[in-house]
Amino acid sequence: MTDALGRLSEEGVAIWLDDLSRERITSGNLAELIDQKNVVGVTTNPAIFQKAISAGEGYEQQLTDLAVRRVGTEEAVRMVTTADVRDAADILRPVHEATGGRDGRVSIEVDPRLAHNTAATVAEARQLAWLVDRPNTLVKIPATRAGLPAITEVIANGISVNVTLIFSLERYREVMDAYLAGLEKADAKGLDVSQIHSVASFFVSRVDAEVDRRLDELGTEEAKSLRGKAALANARLAYQAYEEVVASPRWQALATKNANAQRPLWASTGVKDPAYPDTLYVTELVVRGTVNTMPEGTLDATEDHGEITGDTVHGTYEQSRADLDALEKFGISYDEVVQLLEEQAVAKFEEPWKSLLASTEKELNRLAPEER
Repeated sequence: MTDALGRLSEEGVAIWLDDLSRERITSGNLAELIDQKNVVGVTTNPAIFQKAISAGEGYEQQLTDLAVRRVGTEEAVRMVTTADVRDAADILRPVHEATGGRDGRVSIEVDPRLAHNTAATVAEARQLAWLVDRPNTLVKIPATRAGLPAITEVIANGISVNVTLIFSLERYREVMDAYLAGLEKADAKGLDVSQIHSVASFFVSRVDAEVDRRLDELGTEEAKSLRGKAALANARLAYQAYEEVVASPRWQALATKNANAQRPLWASTGVKDPAYPDTLYVTELVVRGTVNTMPEGTLDATEDHGEITGDTVHGTYEQSRADLDALEKFGISYDEVVQLLEEQAVAKFEEPWKSLLASTEKELNRLAPEER
């Protein structure tokens, strides 16, 4: 084992776990990861909950109680998922307090079927914040066109947000603008902006998966030489955009009121191509003031053989821009790729959510008492 996780933390990267289950909570595994592997936060999504609840470990008693009360399927799913998030938030509460609210956070996502409905997303975010009722919760809102005004409104209500499913640099700039607008509205309402936190989840590996597929279809050696470069270039340029925003007079005005910067969070950091190092999206995205949320496999790989050599983002902007520009020369449209990825991502979270509803309904019917 290396001390790569310790060095990653020292370089200013917060390590969050991209997974949660009741078994992980009750067995002490989450507490162990916090104590031994520098984990300081947790992210969840519909696919994670679908996998956890379908496995069934630890959920039967709560589902039985819900069935006896004849609670509807959607409400039952919310009761189960928010219970897990609440318990994880309690385990992470000491981290939250030790970091002044910066870390020790657990994210829970709004119903992905609402991704294109601004008002419903805002209402769902309020409901989730109320149900979990922990100061170290982040409500996840997708960075769709409809999600942008929802982000502003939710932040303006003093609810901390994890903006998710960001793929493009243009959309990322819009997300940062939405966050600043929310802080400005919160401040105008007299809220304490120092208590509002946010991260912006910029997705990484899926960019390579889609771009590499297109490069492989072209088949030339010149095209294949660009494999594995798009995702890192995209993320590194996102950090450049973040630096530009935090240097702006608009942000500085909020900073004087002790507002918190919206940290970039590297998501989708599990490597999908076995030809690449399994720690690629960790070791090559080391820069202070960021979060890397990892599946447990990536966390373990980083601990085992990750090589943390310091900042791997600054000094790369010119080459990163050149790498993305080179794609256009091969007829691969950056705008088309990132738009497709956003649409696919929303759909990919809708499907496990629907599966979760279906499997929960089946369990509620199985466990419900017979009519007398």
